[in-house]
Amino acid sequence: RVAIQLPNCVEAVVAIFGVVKAGAVFVMINSATKHDKLCCILNHCQATALVAEASTLAGGIRPGSAEVPSLQLAVSRGAKAPGPPSAGAMGCFDFGLMQESFPPDAPACSGIDLDLACLIYTSGSTGEPKGVMCDHSNVVFVTESIAAYLHNHESDVVLSALPLAFSYGLYQLMAAVRVGAQLILEDSFAFPVVVLQRMSKEGVTGFAGVPTLYALLLSLDLAAFDLSKLRYLTNAAAALPVEHVKRLRQRFPQADLFLMHGLTEVARTVFLEPGEVDRRPGSVGKAIPGTEVWLEDDEGRRVAPGEAGEMVVRGRHVMRGYWNDPEGTAARFRPGPIAGERLCHSGDLFRADEEGFLYFVSRKDDIIKSRGEKVAPREVENILYSIEGVTEAAVIGVADPVLGLAIKAFVVAPGRSLSAAEVIAHCKAHLEDFMVPKFVEFPEELPKTPSGKIRKVELR
Repeated sequence: RVAIQLPNCVEAVVAIFGVVKAGAVFVMINSATKHDKLCCILNHCQATALVAEASTLAGGIRPGSAEVPSLQLAVSRGAKAPGPPSAGAMGCFDFGLMQESFPPDAPACSGIDLDLACLIYTSGSTGEPKGVMCDHSNVVFVTESIAAYLHNHESDVVLSALPLAFSYGLYQLMAAVRVGAQLILEDSFAFPVVVLQRMSKEGVTGFAGVPTLYALLLSLDLAAFDLSKLRYLTNAAAALPVEHVKRLRQRFPQADLFLMHGLTEVARTVFLEPGEVDRRPGSVGKAIPGTEVWLEDDEGRRVAPGEAGEMVVRGRHVMRGYWNDPEGTAARFRPGPIAGERLCHSGDLFRADEEGFLYFVSRKDDIIKSRGEKVAPREVENILYSIEGVTEAAVIGVADPVLGLAIKAFVVAPGRSLSAAEVIAHCKAHLEDFMVPKFVEFPEELPKTPSGKIRKVELR
């Protein structure tokens, strides 16, 4: 395993394909990952090599370090490493010198498509990181499926500010390479005006975002930027609030909006055809090409339209399991109806309409039981997002001696003076009584994962 901890940059892309070319397994790690967690991941996957910033290596993670005994060599980007390009005493290479000093020929390799291509570490919004094992056939299948339904072609110019360590970000790269498109990598959306200027200058046709990023985009005056070449927008990682869907359609009437759902264990599950977005607000569509999904109750029975059930995923995109975690693998990846086949049980609850279009309800472990009723946070959050000025919202359950769990809302509304009473009154006008928040807080921002998901575990 070769770990790559770099921001979105050319060197990161070169490293990904260099590792694959060598027949090894790449492990992308978010550039914001701190020392202790980085050591934890490197030790968990027993990384042989690390490609990282010079500052990371200067911090002590390098060959010979007792913190990561498996590490045999490191490649440094940035300031030159403390050794010559031929490794040197410390086993460190300089990235630039390596490019100049070594031949481009691939080493002899007898790999096949069932070999591992990468490990993608994910903890989602809760829990400890797990290394999802993706073989070459998984990656190729997902890449071709995504490129097909997005109608990607070589004249596309795609901009992504999503980390390459994040499955959603990685497949922006893979799809662009697959069709020969141009990919513009931004390291973040921290300076949105700069990103929008680049989108205008480069004539971007495709943009990948997450709900928190779109909330920021919708708060800006876009009149100064020429975004007329934008052909499509995509959303994944978390469900986009219905109110934001409507506003994006108004802001970008010429662009197709692809609403998607996925999880690292399969990369993508479903997507909604752009022509259905206005007709089916809140839906995330049907299975991606070449795959199948259905909804089951806790006893494994398929549920009827309108009933909530866990999404079960079948297809070539179902990954190999979790690295060195047989118990976690057995819980998530279970036997299917065909002998030898494994399905992915997503842990996400959905409802389907009579035509089979899916609507996200909640993570199974997010459901709040209040007054003996089940409350899906997503339903309450959609109502909160319909309040003018609200850019972020999250709902959790908090212990209550009478209700069991009381509903608590966190609302971010920059520039708007909202009171808890106003929020509660708005919810009472649109929700059943047992779904109305009892408590409301107004933080300046909500805690998020590096991929932009709201970290409810921290709110709790």
